[in-house]
Amino acid sequence: MSPKGTPTLRPAANFNAAEDGAALRAAMKGFGTNEQAIIDILTARTNAQRQEIARFFTTEYGRDLIEDLKSELGGHFEDVIVALVRTPEDYLCKQLHKAMEGAGTNEHTLIEILCSRSNSEVQDLVTAYERLYDRPLAEHMCGETSGHFRRLLTLIVTGVRSEDGGVDPGRAREQAEQLWSAGEGKLGTDEEVFNRILAHESFEQLRLIFEEYKNVSGRTIQQAIRDELSGDLKEAIGTIVECVQNPAAYFAERLHKAIAGAGTDDETMIRIIVSRSEVDLGDIKQEYERLYEKTLESAVKGECSGDYKRTLLALIGGP
Repeated sequence: MSPKGTPTLRPAANFNAAEDGAALRAAMKGFGTNEQAIIDILTARTNAQRQEIARFFTTEYGRDLIEDLKSELGGHFEDVIVALVRTPEDYLCKQLHKAMEGAGTNEHTLIEILCSRSNSEVQDLVTAYERLYDRPLAEHMCGETSGHFRRLLTLIVTGVRSEDGGVDPGRAREQAEQLWSAGEGKLGTDEEVFNRILAHESFEQLRLIFEEYKNVSGRTIQQAIRDELSGDLKEAIGTIVECVQNPAAYFAERLHKAIAGAGTDDETMIRIIVSRSEVDLGDIKQEYERLYEKTLESAVKGECSGDYKRTLLALIGGP
């Protein structure tokens, strides 16, 4: 996928799962809860370190760390802390499941999670989803989506994307011409061609195809997508393009929409900050400031309060 980004969270030095586990137990035992101790520990450890703490908790106390945290905390503070303690795959699968369960489907969440990740990352989610829900992700998704959008997501979930790391400039030129012929070069749009190329090719090859598209068409691939596609498919293909070219800018835009709209989309804000903290949240912060001329920290401060705000700011690396 993209080159390794700048995380805001790195492994804690001199890490001791037993000490952390005992400190968390003490923070939750007896009358009242020491929320600051919980924040200080869990926002300064990587997910792998948190999993060690959770295992110690079970072995030493015979207790489930997540269940104990849930019984002590509430609201969005509980949501972000529990998100930190789940494995990344389980957390994102729960988000996918929530997006599809009940009346209506949250297509934005499906697109954000599935169209922004590499083939191997998606396959980890596919495995975890079946373990958690005893049904294939593709099957659940097919019941909740339709048309060309469903076809694109199915291709992504079934793992057809190449990850060999090689690029073929000659083929990139041919594929750019195919995209032009399927869209701007004809009346109507052949969505299947867009799906096939954008779901099958590696992010490295796609980067080359998009550069060639400018030579073929005289316009950017984004302009073509804006004019030729519509609805959920347009958003999904656009997400792949953005994540090929600048994933940090894509997530910065998603955060801005979550924060700046009427009311705050806390679920999206938590998901991006938690899931990108060990990947590229440092880059996302920079892009946020470049795009919106304010820091991500100040935007979060304006929308959240209390322990919830302190937790998010600790993950972002803000004051």
